[in-house]
Parts: sequence; C-alpha cells; structure tokens
Amino acid sequence: MTDEQSSNSESKENHLDDTGNMTFIGHLIELRERLMRIVFAILAVFLCLFYFANDIYTIVSKPIRDVLPEGTTMIATEVTSPFFAPFKLTLAISFFLTVPILLHQAWKFISPGLYAHEKRVAIPLLFSSIVLFYAGVAFAYFVIFPIVMGFFTSVGPADVQIMPDINQYLTIALKLFFAFGLAFEIPIATLLLIWSGVTTADSLREKRAYVIVGCFVFGMLLTPPDFISQTLLALPMWILFEAGIIFSVLLPKRQNPDEIPEE
Repeated sequence: MTDEQSSNSESKENHLDDTGNMTFIGHLIELRERLMRIVFAILAVFLCLFYFANDIYTIVSKPIRDVLPEGTTMIATEVTSPFFAPFKLTLAISFFLTVPILLHQAWKFISPGLYAHEKRVAIPLLFSSIVLFYAGVAFAYFVIFPIVMGFFTSVGPADVQIMPDINQYLTIALKLFFAFGLAFEIPIATLLLIWSGVTTADSLREKRAYVIVGCFVFGMLLTPPDFISQTLLALPMWILFEAGIIFSVLLPKRQNPDEIPEE
C-alpha cells in the first residue's frame, strides 16, 4: 500500500461513526476529493489540447464554413475574440472529453450505498449514459449543424452579405452540443425513474402529451430562438423517451431491501 492510499484509508477511518458508517463530514470530504479529481482531469486535458485550439475551432466551425457563400468568411467583431473563442471552445471540449471521468467519480461516490443487485443494473446504465452523451454530441455536429446552418445562410435578402461572428457561432455550437448530449440521456432517466419505482411505464404513457410539450419547452430554452432547431431537438427527445419506456420491460424487478438475502 502506498503512502497516499494509507493516508486516504486513515482519513476515512477518522470519519466513521460508532456503527462503522461514514459521517456527514466524511461524505463531504470524499465529495470534495472527487470534485477535485474531476477538475484536475479537465485541466489536464485542456493543457494537452490548448496548443491545438485554433485547429479545434476550425473543425467545429466546418459545418457553417461549408455553407457560406463563395468569397465570404467568418469574422471577429471583438479584438479579443480570435484568442478567447478557441480558448473557450477548447475548455468546453475538455469538459466533454472528461464526461466518463465525471460519471466514474460520481459512481465511486454513490456505489458504496448500493446493493449488489442495484450495482448490476447501474453499471450498464452508466456505460450507456456515456455512449448516449457522445451520440448526442455527434448527432448535433453531423446532422443538426449542417441543416440549421444551411437554412440560415440560404434565407434572407439577396443583398445582405453573410459573415458570421466566431464568438456568436461558438455560443450556438456549445448550446447545441450540450442540449443534444443532455437530451440523449432521456432513455437513461426514464429507465431509472421506472426501475426506482418513482413512476411506471403505464403512468408515463398516460402523460405522453405533457412530455411532448416539455420536449418543445426544453428545446426552446436550449437552442437558438428558431422553430427549426427547437423541433430538431424536441423530436429526438420524444423518440428517446418512447425508447426508454420500451426498454424498461428489460429491467429486472427491483427487490425490496427487506427481501434481499445477505451476500
């Protein structure tokens, strides 16, 4: 055992109550340690990527540059934008890339309080949530961006020259990345609600109309103020909600803690 592992073990022992369970202060200390690991991971990835910040921005801005009229380019309306736009994008990409670490730290924090049968269900859901998050980001970049950017650069008066600002485009891009990454987690949230007993599949089916309205409200809040992007986010959310209900039949029935045999 290393000195660090020994120190962590002694620290945990100092925050156990008479029954051997961790105290509230002990949980707060562990939470702080896991949050610090997440922050350090984001910073480490950011430092590795910062040198390529301009190249990353070039890749992310490709969907709009591909549909710009010939002879036009993106512009920077602020003196600091050429530096801060790639900087902010690289920091955001660092966060997206460390999502598995974030979820792993969250798992390590809550897993000691789970039963063995709960862990068997939670681990596949954890892995699926990572895959779905990146699927949502990829869907936004490869499908939504070309449609939305193509539409906005093709409409409008003929005598208006389109020259998008790099900072404004970054804001729209990050909102769409986050919105679709989060939206693709809906099946996991639906499965957890059903499996935990908070609701049932039949109850969710009865509330389908409210869910559809909620999808459009969510799309309105997290996408640019236009009906096209809102609809392109709301429809996948609704489909993913239905997928969560369909796959809920595959979940094992949750056991009552009083009925669980000791392992």
